[in-house]
Amino acid sequence: MSKGPISQFIEKNYLHFNAAALVDAAKGYEEHLLDNGKMMITLAGAMSTAELGKSLAEMIRQDKVHIISCTGANLEEDIMNLVAHNSYKRVPNYRDLSPQEEWDLLENHYNRVTDTCIPEEEAFRRLQSHLYDIWHNADSKGERYFPHEFMYQMINSGVLQQYYEIDPKDSWMVAAAEKNLPIVVPGWEDSTMGNIFASYCIKGTFKPTTMKSGIEYMMWLADWYTNNSSGKGVGFFQIGGGIAGDFPICVVPMLYQDMEMHDVPFWSYFCQISDSTTSYGSYSGAVPNEKITWGKLDIHTPKFIIESDATIVAPLIFAYLLDL
Repeated sequence: MSKGPISQFIEKNYLHFNAAALVDAAKGYEEHLLDNGKMMITLAGAMSTAELGKSLAEMIRQDKVHIISCTGANLEEDIMNLVAHNSYKRVPNYRDLSPQEEWDLLENHYNRVTDTCIPEEEAFRRLQSHLYDIWHNADSKGERYFPHEFMYQMINSGVLQQYYEIDPKDSWMVAAAEKNLPIVVPGWEDSTMGNIFASYCIKGTFKPTTMKSGIEYMMWLADWYTNNSSGKGVGFFQIGGGIAGDFPICVVPMLYQDMEMHDVPFWSYFCQISDSTTSYGSYSGAVPNEKITWGKLDIHTPKFIIESDATIVAPLIFAYLLDL
């Protein structure tokens, strides 16, 4: 399929430095898929609030991503944008806000993410009311699910459709739920819904075991990786850093070193988009070669790092892969 105008613009103008790295990474991703490889995308930061779903959803629909690792915030904030978009508040001059103005946002039930404020009542509480019912149903039956599985149940039930304020085709969680896309959500407890679920457990409303744990996510991922890493293998496309990236990438050294599965393949492609610098023990800013020493990447793994803003870079790479 011929490339569209966005891809043509990128190939013509993105010739040096980070721009060239963007093109190299996109072409490497494309080659990986053409060789029947699979790809994991990891989402850190506030990519869902940045509305990455506008491009990521179509990547999911076209089978250009096969598994996602994300923070609990990204898991829920895509759905929040879906059901409460019209109540979001943009603050372009966020750098100029005084402590009092920040407090006023809190008093008006707005939680700020850089220049975007998420409305508590329309976003948080709207999801909470429906998740409560789903959690309660599972808890009362003694059933257990992963955090993303509860979200899939809520989306697939249709209970949220009455609130939709954007085209659901722009929601990556809707696309993922429709395909039952594998997701791992390490550290889900530190998200808003994770905090709310913990509060119910403290009150004695629910059992903590109703929610499957991070250890169980790692066990599940080990099985998935073992069953999907043959042939070309699995690539690793990391947006940002942190636990969304470090948790899943560790499955390879765990299988090799701790499970003594010495034939387990390394990750077969690696790209990271990050504006973190390499200094003072930073994981997010570590160069890809450091991961060789941890048994995560091979010497010959294609490696790319794009030191730029992921909200700019990721949609352009996805556009290239979608032939736009």
